[in-house]
Amino acid sequence: MALRIGKAQRYFQLKNIQKDSDMFPEFRDEISRLKTDDAHFARIFHRHNTLDQEIKNIEAGLLPVAHGVIENLKKEKLHLKDELYVILRKTREI
Repeated sequence: MALRIGKAQRYFQLKNIQKDSDMFPEFRDEISRLKTDDAHFARIFHRHNTLDQEIKNIEAGLLPVAHGVIENLKKEKLHLKDELYVILRKTREI
């Protein structure tokens, strides 16, 4: 069964896509560079943003989920954010 998304829901999804600088504004330049130069960083960053949007959609009632799923998604997102932060901090140490 396909999930149909209306105009208002699609607007909500697009409006809430996280910008590169929203997560770590102090690392704006590093994020831009690493997204193009570091495939591992780019994958983690993309997965984090995908999870962020998925969580927002679940919380807004746009996606049905089984009990407890959102907590696991939030834990994964936090783990990825921690990993991104470690990489970003290392770029400042160089």
